[in-house]
Amino acid sequence: MLTSIKKITKSFLARVLIAIIILPFLFWGMGDVFRTGNQNVVVTIDSEKVSAGNFVEYVNRLNLSEQQRKNISKTDLLDKILSDYVGKKIIALEIIDQGVHLNSQSLKEIITTEEDFKEDNKFSRTKYEKFLLESRMSAVVFEQNIAEQEKKRQLLTFLSEGVNLPEFLIEQAYANENQIKTIQYVKLDNLYENYSIPEEEIKKTYEANKKLFSQDFKKIHYVKLLPNNLTGQEEYNETYFEKINEIENAILDGGKLLDFVKEFNLSLITLKQTNRLKKDKAGKNIIKINDDLFVKIFNPKILNKPELININNKYYLSEVLNIDKITRTLKDKEIKKAIVLQLKTKHIIESNTKILKDMSEGIFNNEKFQKFSKDNNLEITKTTIKDLKSETIFNAGMTKEIFKVNDGDFQLITDSLLTKNYIILAEKTEKLPFDKNMKDYDQYKTKAKFNLANQIYSTFDKTINSKYDVKINEKVLSRIKNTL
Repeated sequence: MLTSIKKITKSFLARVLIAIIILPFLFWGMGDVFRTGNQNVVVTIDSEKVSAGNFVEYVNRLNLSEQQRKNISKTDLLDKILSDYVGKKIIALEIIDQGVHLNSQSLKEIITTEEDFKEDNKFSRTKYEKFLLESRMSAVVFEQNIAEQEKKRQLLTFLSEGVNLPEFLIEQAYANENQIKTIQYVKLDNLYENYSIPEEEIKKTYEANKKLFSQDFKKIHYVKLLPNNLTGQEEYNETYFEKINEIENAILDGGKLLDFVKEFNLSLITLKQTNRLKKDKAGKNIIKINDDLFVKIFNPKILNKPELININNKYYLSEVLNIDKITRTLKDKEIKKAIVLQLKTKHIIESNTKILKDMSEGIFNNEKFQKFSKDNNLEITKTTIKDLKSETIFNAGMTKEIFKVNDGDFQLITDSLLTKNYIILAEKTEKLPFDKNMKDYDQYKTKAKFNLANQIYSTFDKTINSKYDVKINEKVLSRIKNTL
């Protein structure tokens, strides 16, 4: 599922828009101006009204940069964001109208079977919670996103059911992955790697995002609730679990961790000033502790309140004593490295966008290709690609994109992280023979059906846009622009 979500935005230009929006990862607040009143309805979709406050919350989650906010009244960025927001709302309404439903058990199965959350072929809650921490996303928000994507998938399946698939579409799906392609290419990565980021730009980026370069260091007490402490016996028996229930009730009544330590003669363990990576302020690992347990004892934000923790029916008590928020400076090599990486990514996006613009306008011809490579000291290489699995130069995803390029055309090919960037010229294409009796025929039939379903969905998307009455309150939208 995570992989499918990542693949939703396939075109480079769409990735560029998303990258520009999320690059500075900056949140901000909007004050009280959008709290109440009908005058604050920014858009109406049939009878459903969307308040300016709800829309602003959506915009906040996009993490626009300070510069984008300053210029938002002069650009159409907010209009594009509103258009995307309305589109999502309409799809959500259509999902309800078509009766598409996802229950909690199905959602659980989707998440627990995701390979990225598995360890030793089993679902790992630690890996799941670590993912949420690193993504700065709550479980509620993430699971809502997963549910929305799954409902869209079900809607797509519903729309494509019963379609009689033409044979030529299956052959086309086969041809998209089975051909011999001769190309010329230049590798842009050396050019981008050698780009030097000015110190002034690094400092400016740091200052604009200073609040984000902080981390919590916590002092934590925790104890393991062993049977011999609670009951005087070694077994995890009924008496032990009764004691656990008593402790849980005592916590609700205001019981303190140190009180339980004294009452049951528990061994108290103290973690001093550790961050979420189990490191101290000097960056050193300070203790060896089970990952599942550490995630549980580190997460609570309420101070001096005991937490009862259950890990595989082994119980613990923990308590956060204090939280020291430290802002990391540019002297921190990791912070500077992260900023440089972001700025280099921004430079790659801007450079690639310019090349794509020239290609779309027909300016990037063979003469300019030769001049570009010469001016930037880049070698033009010729190669022949024979199948998707030969990843000596391009990975399978990039090769699929290359196979789509018509002979004589130029294209910019990148990987999903923009770490590999190429300009390619397709010279010659040799299609391989197609046989409906081949062993992989059903596989290509499935791919062809999926491609057709996407086309149907695109047409359906245009249809439902005319089905719903959308009214935008331009005055409220203008006020949001001016307030940002």
